Amino acid sequence: MASKRLALVHTSATLVPVFAALCKDRLPDVDVINLVDDSLIKDVIAQGELRPSVARRVARAIASAEDAGADLILVTCSSIGSAVETAASLSSVQVLRVDRPMAELAVASAERIGVIATLSTTLDPTVDLIRRCAAAAGKQVEISARLCEGAFPALMNGDGAKHDELVSAQLKTLLGQVDVIVLAQASIARVVESLDDADHRVPILASPPTAIDRVSEILL
Repeated sequence: MASKRLALVHTSATLVPVFAALCKDRLPDVDVINLVDDSLIKDVIAQGELRPSVARRVARAIASAEDAGADLILVTCSSIGSAVETAASLSSVQVLRVDRPMAELAVASAERIGVIATLSTTLDPTVDLIRRCAAAAGKQVEISARLCEGAFPALMNGDGAKHDELVSAQLKTLLGQVDVIVLAQASIARVVESLDDADHRVPILASPPTAIDRVSEILL
């Protein structure tokens, strides 16, 4: 029996090893392929929003993954989530946006939800998704969103320490105000690992592991 094939569509090559490690651990018998186009996120950031021209390219990337024989397609960038949902309706295989399982888990487990990001182009779509998941579940939630100003440019300029410092400060302000914290970007997860046990008072959710857990439920 042929193994299932999972296609991962990335907007940054930095995410390939992150998901490779998760897939090796949790999906050892699944054939994983990676498609990377970093122009997508670069254009979203430069334009300050997801425009139709980028959305069309997202749809083409998903179509390419389907043509490559994918049984399931996971798009690992939250900033292009709305385009992923549109493209999913055109695909004959299931397409999953990386942050949906995380958003659904947050809504199911808490009423006060914190969301943290280093880009507004990621923060806004994640907040919107959580609101829609809550509406679908018939649940009232209170969302506290935090944008870590300056953190993303610091990371892009090679100053990881400054990035981590800014994100850590915002995380700590949220810890006493919410029941769960959602990390809108996978790149933020590294900061959680550096928090003291005393700071880990509420669950902190990251999209890569929750998404791969959902993929496992679907494919295995």
